[in-house]
Amino acid sequence: MTDDITKARRGRWAVAAMFLANGFTMGAWAPQIPLLLPRHDISEFTLGLLILVLGLGAVGSMLFSGRLIARYGNRAVLRGFALAVVPVLPAVVFAPDIPILALMMAALGALIGCMDVSMNANAVDVERRLGRAIMSSSHGFWSLGGFFGGALGSWIIKHWGAEAQALWAASVAAVLVLGAMPFLLGETAAQKAATAGHPKSGLLPRDPAIWLLGLLALFSMVPEGAVLDWAALYLSEELGADLSRSGLAFAFFSGAMAVMRFAGDGVRNRFGAVQTLRVSALIAAAGMLGGALAPTDVIAIASFTLAGLGVANMVPIMFSAAGNHPGLSPGAGIAAVTMMGYAGILVAPSTIGFVAEHVGFRFTYGTLAILLVIVAALAGRTAAADGARPVPA
Repeated sequence: MTDDITKARRGRWAVAAMFLANGFTMGAWAPQIPLLLPRHDISEFTLGLLILVLGLGAVGSMLFSGRLIARYGNRAVLRGFALAVVPVLPAVVFAPDIPILALMMAALGALIGCMDVSMNANAVDVERRLGRAIMSSSHGFWSLGGFFGGALGSWIIKHWGAEAQALWAASVAAVLVLGAMPFLLGETAAQKAATAGHPKSGLLPRDPAIWLLGLLALFSMVPEGAVLDWAALYLSEELGADLSRSGLAFAFFSGAMAVMRFAGDGVRNRFGAVQTLRVSALIAAAGMLGGALAPTDVIAIASFTLAGLGVANMVPIMFSAAGNHPGLSPGAGIAAVTMMGYAGILVAPSTIGFVAEHVGFRFTYGTLAILLVIVAALAGRTAAADGARPVPA
């Protein structure tokens, strides 16, 4: 028994390292994006299409990864995709022409997406073995990796160039992945038997409850994209913020979210997934509404910071619930919910921009607050995150 707990604790830090490596790779990718314009002599429109290809690669691969997890187990799939992610950033940076660049960006999205699903499925297994939540802090490690990958990656590009940065990022990711692989937790015999006992389904699960959970994940992820993509413009155009202040909305939102994710497991272990999600969604809704009604840029920044505290633990709870959804293997449940949530992020920026152009950002952020209230009302659908069956809201 003690040996099992020791293995589970090691597995907890191993999967955290995988989240760190995944976030680090995406963070290192971010400062590479604008450099594609002069390197390939392309327009911003073409760059936008290439980024869309990356997103479609990620979303399109997620259900496929769920099938692989059901067949081979999340540990084997995570190991495979984590290793495959290591060289893909240099492959994008060293792509000699547009067709190969598009292919490599699709591969980057697909491999990152498959690794995302499998590491979340592995985290669910660790939660079961430890008997406590670890999902929020796992996502906190992803945020931490993104921060270091972006910050250090930008510095290396400035001093040594884009190619050196890509090779450096791949080396760091390789160290994290290879160091974690031996300690990843595998499924127990009982878990394998339970997965084998799940009825075979097509690529898309037929259980409407899992798609409702996916819709709630979408409602939880869109506000993050709305603050990332549009808060700076909202502060500058409608609240008169200068350049130094307009970027603070997402900075404080992200900082609050990262801090709260590391605290979130303790909150969820004490109060349960349903209550944590309900209160978190209401806090996020209050923050979004405060941002929508803010008379000054300072109040808007404070409101978005509050929203970050609320949003932080919502998606991790959704993923835990998906991984424990009755009648579905963890991989299939997480793949469906992840795919739907990230699909929303693909269309949200353009949709929000279109709506805001016609009715303004205040109305837009107010509408997002309503979506978060809906999540709070349906929080009972995530009771499976604590190993229980979903209960009515």
